[in-house]
Amino acid sequence: MLNSLPSPSPAALAHSHHLTQFIQHDIATHGGWISFARYMELALYAPGLGYYTAGAHKFGEAGDFITAPELSILFGKTLARQMQQIMAQSAPHILELGAGSGKLAVDMLTELAALNALPDSYSILEVSADLRQRQRALVQEKLPHLLARVQWLDALPEKFSGAMIANEVLDALPVHLVDWRDGGVQERGVVATESGFAYATRDIVDAELLAAAHHISVPDDYQSEICLAARGLTQSLAARLEQGALLFIDYGFGASEFYHAQRNRGTLMCHYRHHAHDDAFYLPGLQDITAHVNFTAIAECGIDAGLELLGYTNQAFFLINGGITDLLAQEDPENLRVYLPLSAQLQKLTSPSEMGDLFKVIALGKGITSALTGFARGDLSRAL
Repeated sequence: MLNSLPSPSPAALAHSHHLTQFIQHDIATHGGWISFARYMELALYAPGLGYYTAGAHKFGEAGDFITAPELSILFGKTLARQMQQIMAQSAPHILELGAGSGKLAVDMLTELAALNALPDSYSILEVSADLRQRQRALVQEKLPHLLARVQWLDALPEKFSGAMIANEVLDALPVHLVDWRDGGVQERGVVATESGFAYATRDIVDAELLAAAHHISVPDDYQSEICLAARGLTQSLAARLEQGALLFIDYGFGASEFYHAQRNRGTLMCHYRHHAHDDAFYLPGLQDITAHVNFTAIAECGIDAGLELLGYTNQAFFLINGGITDLLAQEDPENLRVYLPLSAQLQKLTSPSEMGDLFKVIALGKGITSALTGFARGDLSRAL
């Protein structure tokens, strides 16, 4: 499989080699073993070297994968309408986590302007300096008159009211790899070898991870992921949200499906030049590393932190409830050059065999009294 992947350039190979050395040094300073969560954190976010911090193109046809905002303007326009409803019940502010290329921000702001519902501020929390520059350049190019409303944050605000959104953020948070075997539970970590990296298991010493692992009921000889970082992020956002709602959009399942007996090797996946594989040690820094989201854990953390579950459904129901077909209907079907591509994009966003069923949307909030339109039909909360 790996032999069939596109070959990186000499410069890209050199970059991967530098990151490999950086991770090897980190392993050495930690006694020869680090958790996979630590490895994934460095591979994706090591300053100036990690996949998301080093500056190579990640999104779109020229990158490694295509996200929904990159796929179609209809995605952002539909989300804008949900943002409008949330802001009307809280405050006229939007906070986006991990804004990628900035396309979602531009599309939502464009639609909100058309709806006469612009937020007073649009804040972006972005860990990548390179992506910040690209986001700013895109806003400057497409919406120069709105640039003053957009601000980039180095940390979460102490308090926030309005709409929070995170599209394909949770899947890129570092995960711990856990083995359930012989009636016990261990953590798979990473060691350095002459040929690169390898897995090595150890007893779990982290109390939170151990408690989470014991809380999960799976068959013997089972491997999967636990994302403590996603739980921590949800708790941090909940602590800061005074009034409004948080939307997470990502691929994943409820806990019973996430830890299904037949999914006994987990959900870890890597993306390199539009090819998917499961070797997390392949070309560190040049590929994305992801895991599906356990939405039950997200819901439980939010509720425990004082938020209300406002809705949980798949992307197809959410977008259709939000009016994506109405947006397409506004286009002239006789104008085939515009209408046909948009129609194909809508199909990909909502088809069960494409993004429609695998991607889920969960909303958690505080002080929201009216039901959110995106969850009017297709409630899947029973699956949490």
